[in-house]
Amino acid sequence: MTLQRLGVMPSFSRPSVSDDNPFSESLFRTLKYCPIYPTRPFADIEQARQWVHTFVNWYNNEHRHSGIKFVTPAQRHYGEDRQILENRQSVYEAAKLQDLIAGETGQLATGVGLKRFGLTSQKSTSVTARI
Repeated sequence: MTLQRLGVMPSFSRPSVSDDNPFSESLFRTLKYCPIYPTRPFADIEQARQWVHTFVNWYNNEHRHSGIKFVTPAQRHYGEDRQILENRQSVYEAAKLQDLIAGETGQLATGVGLKRFGLTSQKSTSVTARI
């Protein structure tokens, strides 16, 4: 059975143009890479519907979206994101302050110092980083 017979109409827009529908493409990518993506075909339509229901619940209540500052759509919808973002900012500020204090002694707050490591191979230039 073709998609047209199921009522799905093809798009004739060119790739990478402004009317490409990036929203559906983004959703399909999220769907494809979500941790609950099925590894086998569905046995029947009811199993497919159940999986979509589970995916929508995951998407709205568990998946943190980069476009809305890594909160869930449900948190944004119910206004819970404000408190989450305020708390997150407090944690960032405390971490910055701790890092500044640790920077004065050359030690991280955990007592672990700076360590040299190579990025790609023994011949590559080593860099100093806090780990």
